Amino acid sequence: MKSTANTAGAASRSGSRRSSLFKSIVIRYDLYLMLLIPIVWYLVFHYGPLYGLQIAFKNFSPAKGIIGSAWVGFDHFERFIESYYFWRLLWNTISINLFSLLIAFPIPICLALLINEIRSKAFSKIVQNITYIPHFISVVVMVGMLMLFLSPRGGPINTVIQAFGGMPVRFLDSAAWFKPIFIGSNIWQNMGWQSIIYIAALSGVNPQLYEAAKMDGASRLQRIWHVSVPGILPVIVILLILDIGHFMNVGFEKILLMQNNLNLEASDVISTFVYSAGILKGEYSYTAAIGLFNSVVNLALLVLVNRFARKKAETSLW
Repeated sequence: MKSTANTAGAASRSGSRRSSLFKSIVIRYDLYLMLLIPIVWYLVFHYGPLYGLQIAFKNFSPAKGIIGSAWVGFDHFERFIESYYFWRLLWNTISINLFSLLIAFPIPICLALLINEIRSKAFSKIVQNITYIPHFISVVVMVGMLMLFLSPRGGPINTVIQAFGGMPVRFLDSAAWFKPIFIGSNIWQNMGWQSIIYIAALSGVNPQLYEAAKMDGASRLQRIWHVSVPGILPVIVILLILDIGHFMNVGFEKILLMQNNLNLEASDVISTFVYSAGILKGEYSYTAAIGLFNSVVNLALLVLVNRFARKKAETSLW
């Protein structure tokens, strides 16, 4: 009898929740209608194309279509892993993202902390505007600027090198210089924009904590380390998880524009290889398998880092 009563009570509560949800939808139908746009967007452009992933396990032929193409199992994955360029592509992709994560990720945090400590609001706005502006430069213009500044013939950087008695350096034609230039230009272009969310998080830190730390004799650096940083730590963890979630994805357009035969050893990554082999050469099944391999690695990293963050920092995406 008691179990029957509990079941009936649970069913009643579930029914009341559904009724209240339906009433809220009816009352605020305009807000729920706005959800249709992102829902349709994700269904059409993100979940719909998942149907085509099966060509990674087939020998896809446009004439036969996805259904008519023959199954080949994991042949394309084995071909990629056993290829001579596998380790080069993997190392270039991982190294660019790893160095970007280690170097570029903390810089927006430091910039936000610096801007938060500026007492003059006018000067703070000037610094923010100066650091934000590069984000709105298109990738094509950015690469054009790099070519102009780093040109061995009349470029400002090489002009300075020659003024000190050095020889011109062909930066963009050197595999050794490709990654520093790519990562450094990304930092300059995106650090201001990425600092916005940290500045917003710092504005939510309780000012009384700063006053209490100041009364306890804490210096400015100590207040930053013991009040500001812990105050935005959940935001830092979430953004770090999101960054690691697309760890294997590199800025495809910028790398492709900067890439040439002389720096291919350092600039050839998985995304550019998928473009050259899949789009230009028409190896759709092979590159679909490579793209799926890339996505599975991203998913595994996301799950592992999210679990680690939930245990250690008690902050996670889910």
